Amino acid sequence: MSHKFSTLIALLCTVLATAQLTQEELEQRKAKLQQEIIEKERQLQEVRSKEKSVTKLLDIQKEKIGLKEKLINTTTKQTKILNDNIYLNQLEINRLKKELDVLKKDYAEMILKSYKSRSQHSRAMFLLSSENFTQAYKRLQYMKQYAGYRKMQGQEIKDKTDKLANHYTELNKQKEEKEVLLAEQQKQREDLEKERQEQEKLANSLKKNKKQLAAEIRKKEQESRKIDAQIQKLIREAIAEANRKAAAAKAKANPKTTTAAETKKIESSTKIVLTPEGKIISDNFKANRGSLPWPVERGVISLGFGDQPHPVYKSLVVHNSGIDITTDANANVRAVFKGEVAQIQKIGNKFAVLIKHGDYFTIYHNLSSVSVTEGENVSAKQSLGRVKTDADGKAVLRFMISQNASYVNPSPWLKR
Repeated sequence: MSHKFSTLIALLCTVLATAQLTQEELEQRKAKLQQEIIEKERQLQEVRSKEKSVTKLLDIQKEKIGLKEKLINTTTKQTKILNDNIYLNQLEINRLKKELDVLKKDYAEMILKSYKSRSQHSRAMFLLSSENFTQAYKRLQYMKQYAGYRKMQGQEIKDKTDKLANHYTELNKQKEEKEVLLAEQQKQREDLEKERQEQEKLANSLKKNKKQLAAEIRKKEQESRKIDAQIQKLIREAIAEANRKAAAAKAKANPKTTTAAETKKIESSTKIVLTPEGKIISDNFKANRGSLPWPVERGVISLGFGDQPHPVYKSLVVHNSGIDITTDANANVRAVFKGEVAQIQKIGNKFAVLIKHGDYFTIYHNLSSVSVTEGENVSAKQSLGRVKTDADGKAVLRFMISQNASYVNPSPWLKR
């Protein structure tokens, strides 16, 4: 076998090994998605049993459809990998068959020649007809090599026949797996279609009650903006307190040169007047954009940042000054970066915690309990409290980031 051909076989083996690894990863991903679908089904049944508003039913149904679409995509990728494996296996089978045919033909010709010269008399005459001893010796060596070559050819035919049988077995196994995946994919598509029909029914049900729903959404929007206003007040208070401390520190450090006008200017600023230490903290926080840990260990963003249309009624706009992260019941809420606890405030029956990082703030709202105190210095991933879980078992943390009093989208700041 040539070096080039050996390289090709090695490459094919590598591709097959890589595909197998990817197949295992996809199986794990598929199992996770199926578990999430089961969980969404549990939530759906729970909401139905409690006869809650169809708005929540639609939200969960939408999440479930999204997971099923991902599951179908995963199965499609698995099918593609199997097709590639089957194709490579078939190439190897074709190559082995060609080699085996050539070997068998050569071996048959060799056996035929051996048969024609099979008698001991013919062999003896072949040796005795030598012109000298050297030629006779060479002829004897040739006969030995010829016999050894025949034996080697026979063994090679056996080895390739066994290898070919193994490849056929593997090919049949892969084809069976493909059939199972295709059947599974078909069932997933049928399930997805049923889910979409269910979602359509829910959407139609919502449209019948559009007026009532619109009123609910506006009420929630008003509550959200009211909370935003309260948090803005907390931020302004935190800025004023930070500037008051900065002015006092400057006056104490330079009592002769610091004027009353300078002190008043610092205290009345609507932005934090950074001390050299504060600027370092602010710059460090900014430098970690895109790599901050999530404020909860597990969760998904269920409502993004800014103004966005309602998922059903596009004319209705919902606003969010941060992001809503749906997480586990009573999940631990943690700081995303080291800083100082600037404010802890109870808004309604929920707590909000503000942590200052130079002139940046991270805000954690919808906590049922708090485990830190105002003025405390916290480290990254330190526990701040527990997220509040509502009567339906849903736990949503509202997470915000602001530079001074201006909100920014938190999503690009968090580690992917």
